[in-house]
Amino acid sequence: MQKLLVKSPGRINLIGEHTDYNDGFVLPTAIDKTIDLTFSRLNSEHLFEVYSKDLGKSFRGDLRKIKPQQDGWENYVLGVIAGLQKESDKLRGFSCTLQSDIPIGSGVSSSAALECGIAFGLNEFFKLGLDSITLVELAQKAEHDFVGTQCGIMDQFASVMSRSGHVILLDCRSLDYSFVPLEIGNYCFLLVNSHVHHSLASTEYNTRREQCAEVVEIINKTYPQVTSLRDVNKTMLDDQRSDLPELLYRRAKFVVEENYRVLEAVSAIRQGDLDRLGALLYQSHHGLQYEYEVSCPEIDFLVEFTRDYPGILGSRIMGGGFGGCSLNLIHRDRVTELVDQLAPAYREKFGKSLSWFVAKPSGGAAVSWI
Repeated sequence: MQKLLVKSPGRINLIGEHTDYNDGFVLPTAIDKTIDLTFSRLNSEHLFEVYSKDLGKSFRGDLRKIKPQQDGWENYVLGVIAGLQKESDKLRGFSCTLQSDIPIGSGVSSSAALECGIAFGLNEFFKLGLDSITLVELAQKAEHDFVGTQCGIMDQFASVMSRSGHVILLDCRSLDYSFVPLEIGNYCFLLVNSHVHHSLASTEYNTRREQCAEVVEIINKTYPQVTSLRDVNKTMLDDQRSDLPELLYRRAKFVVEENYRVLEAVSAIRQGDLDRLGALLYQSHHGLQYEYEVSCPEIDFLVEFTRDYPGILGSRIMGGGFGGCSLNLIHRDRVTELVDQLAPAYREKFGKSLSWFVAKPSGGAAVSWI
């Protein structure tokens, strides 16, 4: 019996953090780290099983009784199955084995890779006929409904829709997108993993989303056309500053300015101005650290270490925040030298080890019969 192999990638986001759930702009790409999912048919109409080689754990379920469970990773799978069943009655018993080289909790979106891998795989395996955008939206809804993280759509979109050697300029309101060739010469994107692990569902991620909604509600009283922070410009925000608590003003200021930075970054990439791109990364981190307050001391240390380091043009925290990786735009010849100096300094200050890898912009989820 034929098996189906799905390679579902993680992603990096060059810039545009916490803008996706505010209907803003983002600039992600899939990377060459994947979850590999192997699907086969079970001799059952309704039973399914999923085994994670990395966790050494498996779970079984009944397609007729899908509901959230206690164990977190199972819910990413169950949420997608529930979504697919609303779209099609063709799902039958299956087995799925997972193996990943995506660092979990590092901010490169292992969760979206898992969701999209399950959605993409079952759609192909059972010939459900759903298009890619439907699968992306379904995977996002799975995380909302079964995991409890009110994520935007960027991670799932990048995991499915990316094109090798490009970044995606994605409008998270309309889902209009364009591919921007990423030609950075001898530079590369180095991810340095702080090994500060986060679980977005149990952090302040959802709180940030609620704070943004509060700002919109206040500004909407003066500017009725404002339905999300995407609609707010710097002039409006300054005009409304006296009506906003200082904390909410800082949250909104970051999102409004980050949207501008995304568009400026696209312009810098198209012009080959890597110095400008790097400066925007540092600006983004400053906002994430002091205005949106989703960084942490360990990542702040990693970013500060690079500021005067030769061969590094920019650095920032990447992902939902509170840990994970720093994203560094660095000359390839400087990577080894940097980590050789950074690792012992980090260990001395925090008592933790670092790990790192160079992330190569890659294509989205791919399927093959084996």
